[in-house]
Amino acid sequence: MSDAYTPPKVWTWENESGGRFASTNRPIAGPTHDKELPVGTHPFQLYSLATPNGVKITVMFEELLAAGHAEAEYDAWLINIGEGDQFGSGFVEINPNSKIPALVDRTGPDPLRVFESGSILIHLAEKFGAFLPAGGPSRTEVLNWLMWQMGSAPYLGGGFGHFYAYAPEKWQYPIDRFAMEAKRQLDVLDRELAEKTNIAGEAYTIADMAIWPWYGQLVLGRMYDAAEFLDVTSYENVMRWAKAIDARPAVQRGRMVNRAFGDPETQLHERHDASDFDTKTQDKIGG
Repeated sequence: MSDAYTPPKVWTWENESGGRFASTNRPIAGPTHDKELPVGTHPFQLYSLATPNGVKITVMFEELLAAGHAEAEYDAWLINIGEGDQFGSGFVEINPNSKIPALVDRTGPDPLRVFESGSILIHLAEKFGAFLPAGGPSRTEVLNWLMWQMGSAPYLGGGFGHFYAYAPEKWQYPIDRFAMEAKRQLDVLDRELAEKTNIAGEAYTIADMAIWPWYGQLVLGRMYDAAEFLDVTSYENVMRWAKAIDARPAVQRGRMVNRAFGDPETQLHERHDASDFDTKTQDKIGG
């Protein structure tokens, strides 16, 4: 076991934290450079990357369009967090927290910024009257699970994912600590899904769209190379739910948008029209 760390009386930022994504972390907010954001022709302008939080929103847009809401057409612009795009002045203006995704709704007289993925999901659901009950206990249940995801996923990503997959060294204590929590969360979902088709009931809602990119893709073996380590196949109800959502065409399209990693055929760096999924020209998809 390594020597114990004694925290200083006052912490100072002297070195990068190490590991993957270290260059994106800093103890101050605000822009690092001037860079305007592009604006397309559609009412909604999305600035994002196909991380789990970004996938929530592209899936929502694709589901809205598939459900016949033609007014949900959107432009999706790639924000490469590895290159620091999230710290450009234009992005910081619409999300002072410098995290993807961020949305500008231009359907009103003045552009409206919407940031934080849960807020964007609620905004779009209420705007189109879709995937979120208008009121009553069923609406509360959906929001219960949406807030559960927002509070739980940092333990999966920044906790388990960081120390298991990205930290510069493997330390048993944090891996054990966060693996235990990740499995507890999977057990929460598995128990809930034992007698329900979807997490908030029979209907497919924004709660599923929020939870699936994290926990669904985890059990499908797409995150942290940790499926065997966490014994994900033992969560049979989560696995059934994850596969059912994964089979939805709108979900398959949403996973591709703003994706700049993985197999080239899974990437659609920008999305400006439904035909982009079919043409996949070199300027629209990674090659």
